[in-house]
Amino acid sequence: MCLSIPGKVMSIENEIATVSVGGSEVQAGLQLLDDVRIGDYVLVHSGFALQKISEEEAARTLELIRELEDLADNEPPV
Repeated sequence: MCLSIPGKVMSIENEIATVSVGGSEVQAGLQLLDDVRIGDYVLVHSGFALQKISEEEAARTLELIRELEDLADNEPPV
């Protein structure tokens, strides 16, 4: 399963953004998007920003990921 993670663009140098994802910073290529600015929220997958999203959508997606982690933590061992 592939999953893109939302993050906030903190800085941009050439076509590489530094993106804050859950408290960590990752590098993401911007070659697939136009008009990305510092402060924008993007979905990151395999080192690339795939799509711009709203801050609200980013927060909701991160909350859903946390809920999935909680469910996995509470699963009985197989």
